Amino acid sequence: MRLKFLVAYDGPSFSGWQSQPGKGTVQDALEEAARAVCGTRVCFHGAGRTDAGVHAFGQVCHADFPSSERMDAGAWRRALNAHLPPTLRVLDAVEAAPDFHARFSATGKIYRYRIFNGEVLPPWEFGRAWHLPGKFHDDSARAAAAVMTGPHDFAAFSANRGSPVNDTRRTLARVEVSRDAHVISLEFEGGGFLYKMARMLTAAIAHCARGRCGPEEIAARLESGIPKWTHVAPPHGLALVRVLYGRPPTGGQGVGEGVGDGLGEGEGVGWG
Repeated sequence: MRLKFLVAYDGPSFSGWQSQPGKGTVQDALEEAARAVCGTRVCFHGAGRTDAGVHAFGQVCHADFPSSERMDAGAWRRALNAHLPPTLRVLDAVEAAPDFHARFSATGKIYRYRIFNGEVLPPWEFGRAWHLPGKFHDDSARAAAAVMTGPHDFAAFSANRGSPVNDTRRTLARVEVSRDAHVISLEFEGGGFLYKMARMLTAAIAHCARGRCGPEEIAARLESGIPKWTHVAPPHGLALVRVLYGRPPTGGQGVGEGVGDGLGEGEGVGWG
């Protein structure tokens, strides 16, 4: 039986999504919980690899369970949560088609980055937002976001994970900048994200908003791929809000290879 799970987690509590030797990752925790329930290894496949410190409201993963297990999806959700730390929860579980794949069936993702622009960071925002006090011009941030929207070669705004990426072209269907008092939200929707791409684009938007560069510099780097952008926003402000299935974002590209770094406000998070 193949099950599809909607998962949320607190980023700083884990060393990212993907299993690594000697490190506590989200994938490790889920597989350890499944082993505790059924006594055998169950491999979980995620829609994308979020890095250490990055949150998720709507990570999607799937796993195949032994036919001898007679528990339904709801029972598996309850059983896994009973063995998971409080910083990781299975929000929902449904039975999936045999050919469903959390990563390769996905058509896009939505990431949100939160910036706190007030002078004093409230304690409840610690670990949830990047603290940037001082000037932050929203119009300049939106001008930078507009330059990033659409199909581009994002080679200048990606980091090296250790293995070469054959194609650094991606399409961002939407890059939105909004403000609620001191909280600035950047939302990126696209068919695929390169390693640290969302955090590097966030840093570029912040530089424009603070008068340290202009949108034309970002446009030039998108055109030429050089020089590499070297500023990366910290991981704790970023969250994977939703994984998209079905119709790709406008002009989108599938997410088979491009996965990013990817806590929203509670709306539909990546289930359909």
